[in-house]
Amino acid sequence: MSKLVTIYGGSGFVGRYITQRMARAGWRVRVAVRNPNEALFVKPYGVVGQVEPILCNIRDDASVRAALTGADAVVNCVGILVESGKNKFGAVQAEGAERVARLAAEQGVKRMVHISAIGADAESESDYAASKGAGEAGVLEHMPGAVILRPSIVFGPEDDFFNRFAGMSRLSPVLPIAGGDVRMQPVYVGDVAEAAEMGVTGKAAGGIYELGGPEVDSLRGLMQRMLGVVHRRRLVLNLPTWIAGIMAWGFDMVQAVTGGLVSNGVLTRDQLKNLTKDNVVRQDAKGLAELGITPVAMEAVLPDYLWRFRPSGQYDAIKDSAQNLRNS
Repeated sequence: MSKLVTIYGGSGFVGRYITQRMARAGWRVRVAVRNPNEALFVKPYGVVGQVEPILCNIRDDASVRAALTGADAVVNCVGILVESGKNKFGAVQAEGAERVARLAAEQGVKRMVHISAIGADAESESDYAASKGAGEAGVLEHMPGAVILRPSIVFGPEDDFFNRFAGMSRLSPVLPIAGGDVRMQPVYVGDVAEAAEMGVTGKAAGGIYELGGPEVDSLRGLMQRMLGVVHRRRLVLNLPTWIAGIMAWGFDMVQAVTGGLVSNGVLTRDQLKNLTKDNVVRQDAKGLAELGITPVAMEAVLPDYLWRFRPSGQYDAIKDSAQNLRNS
């Protein structure tokens, strides 16, 4: 274990899978997070002392520099979906990404992997997409050989996509969505982590890779798939844009009035802007195929973690089997 990798945001949804893969590959892993005490669960990913959470604020030069000391490679997984307090899109996803790359270059770090997103564009009307695009530019300015990964919607046991809507399906006969016709290409979190590992170890050439799974479907179609997995019949209601806009404005105002005490985790006006564009891999983009990774299909993974949202949980399969026996 002579190699050391610093992973910013290494305890987050995608970051924890990268952390686990790097530990299994024999690397020492430094997990740089805002709250190390909440990231202690990553320590058993390796042997004693191999994986260590440390305090770091990506908005601060000193803490970012300290986390890089002695590192051979760096991975930046830090990202936000909703702005809160000082954690603005620009500060975290643009300036933060540029800061990591600049200080990594200063310290002579050889390799960098940056997790971005499909749709990253510095000229986008969406603050989220614009900050992602600016972050990519900042990374490439200081680390031109960096591997930049742009995943579509990422799914896996801890995701905030299928889990959120499956939870909603337990509470209401109607499943309201916005942008139901927007096409998406969900990619398994393990495939993203494997691509990141290849970037860290030098098995992937520098450049931008757009990562998507083997299937493309509309948001409405993905909800129907999810409902099939959780064995529930619900009306998937695609809200008109103007109604979704009013709702997003209302949720944003609640967050603003409460000073961030109530976070808008439902739908923001900025997210609504992103729901007007398809979230799929471009035909001319490098992706999982160029990395030699066979993408995992949703049907192979979703039942493994969405079963808890079924009417009878783990016993639903037993009830189905008993029903089939009675019918035969």
